[in-house]
Amino acid sequence: MADHAGDSEPSLMEKVAEKIHGPEFSSSSSDSDDDKPPTVGSVKSRVWRLFGREVPVHKVLGGGKPADIFLWRDKKVSAGVLGVATAIWILFELMEYHLITLVCHILILSLAIIFLWANASIFITKSPPNIPEVHLPEKCVLEVASALRFEANRGLALLREIASGRELKKLLAFIAGLWVVSMVGSWFNFVTLIYITFVLLHTIPVFYEKYEDQVDSFAEKVMAEIKKQYAVLDEKVLSKIPRGPLKDKKKD
Repeated sequence: MADHAGDSEPSLMEKVAEKIHGPEFSSSSSDSDDDKPPTVGSVKSRVWRLFGREVPVHKVLGGGKPADIFLWRDKKVSAGVLGVATAIWILFELMEYHLITLVCHILILSLAIIFLWANASIFITKSPPNIPEVHLPEKCVLEVASALRFEANRGLALLREIASGRELKKLLAFIAGLWVVSMVGSWFNFVTLIYITFVLLHTIPVFYEKYEDQVDSFAEKVMAEIKKQYAVLDEKVLSKIPRGPLKDKKKD
């Protein structure tokens, strides 16, 4: 009991020091807690992340409704979107339906039903259909065009940087990526490739978010091994290849 009471109340020396130094002494003693080593949570936040990620997966996917769909925040909506994509793939791939044919048939059926409904409303008690006016907002179109322009300019700048002869590592990565895409493109047609990409967007992000610590740990080991092998390749082969000018022209 005496030990417990001594732990809960300040000691005699602490009371004397507080009388001498004033209330700042007690606040300084509490501030010393900030000098403690980082907790497990702060260490965990500095763990190596795939592709240098510093934000949650939800923000990497852009946030908002699209990220909620890809991460299955609302399972009904995500399942519905994936079901519609599957139905479209079945129409185009398995039933060999064509896009222009499908769009024309949908428009023919929709216009015929609305036209008949509008004329039949004269003979029946139901009111004619309310057809809303649809306009594309100028701001939305300009924002989409600006985003596409920005991405196109960034891609062209990257291609120019690779073609300049100074970024051999980026050149090899770009060639490897194009080779993988060409191989995958030879296995599937365009519609199937888009559908596979759509399915992967609905599976890989949610899987990664659930097991991100294990995936990042494995990816860190793989990246370390790739860097090790690239260093050997650079020392024996790539460093002996002549390159372009090393200095860029700086703008004034």
